[in-house]
Amino acid sequence: MKHVTFSDRSLLMGDQAADTLLEYARLIADARHADSVTLNAISPDGNTVEASFLLNSNTVLVIESTNSATVAPNNDEAVKAMQAQIDSLSQPISSQGEPPWAASIDEFSAGDGLPWR
Repeated sequence: MKHVTFSDRSLLMGDQAADTLLEYARLIADARHADSVTLNAISPDGNTVEASFLLNSNTVLVIESTNSATVAPNNDEAVKAMQAQIDSLSQPISSQGEPPWAASIDEFSAGDGLPWR
């Protein structure tokens, strides 16, 4: 379990969910994007809650370890979705084929390298 502090709220959630949230927030900030993520957590009063996080370049998260023996709420689907986004942000799809500005030698009909003549 880890403490996740976001704004003025501190929540408990599983290690994998907290670590993935932090990595996703870092990549979102680096790419200057924004996204929202909803995770199951345990609130300070001990209730299981759904917490939504708005992630952008101004997001401030603190993730702290804890020795809590409490069973972490399930976040498998949310972690899987964040991991897919992490993969797409950290390994963008490379373009296939020629760039649109590439011209063939036949297009240079005037002999001076200018295709519009």
